[in-house]
Amino acid sequence: MRDVLVEVPEALLAERRRLGLDGRDEMWEGVVHVVPPAGGPHQRLAFRLGLALGPLAERLGLIASHETGLFRAADDYRVPDLLFCRPEHASERGAEGAELVVEVRSPGDETYAELEFYAAVGVREVLVAHPDDRTVELFRLAGDRMLPVTGDAEGAVRSDVLGVRLLTGDSGLHLSWADGATTV
Repeated sequence: MRDVLVEVPEALLAERRRLGLDGRDEMWEGVVHVVPPAGGPHQRLAFRLGLALGPLAERLGLIASHETGLFRAADDYRVPDLLFCRPEHASERGAEGAELVVEVRSPGDETYAELEFYAAVGVREVLVAHPDDRTVELFRLAGDRMLPVTGDAEGAVRSDVLGVRLLTGDSGLHLSWADGATTV
């Protein structure tokens, strides 16, 4: 269901904040996008990806975080499922830049509409993960646009940011890097 409120009452936003329901809400150039809680498959995949990718990011000196606001301005931010940024991009309100963001798909979400924003704030890579079949799409910044990365002969994509190869197989999403591997 989609609803549009031309003017959102401040009381409604305050109540969402009071109840802790606003953690995934986003602001797109001053327009509030109320994002519902993610379902079980979405949360489980995001959690597993965070467990696998977090230590790799930290070894590279990046900060790994979950559902963190990525800001272009106070009234223009997105909340990816996972965010990996350099320490100088971390801020009190979230992050002011990122090397890699991970968006786990949910039915009816706005993942692909967010690619333009991620390009505008200079995110190097966006990984889009699909919980149902464990497939992934990787987008890389090229100039001022996010372009899809073509898989290798096996269909795997490789994140330059983390040095991770991602390949969907019969038993799930296989991640491999220089000194290790896991399946999520």
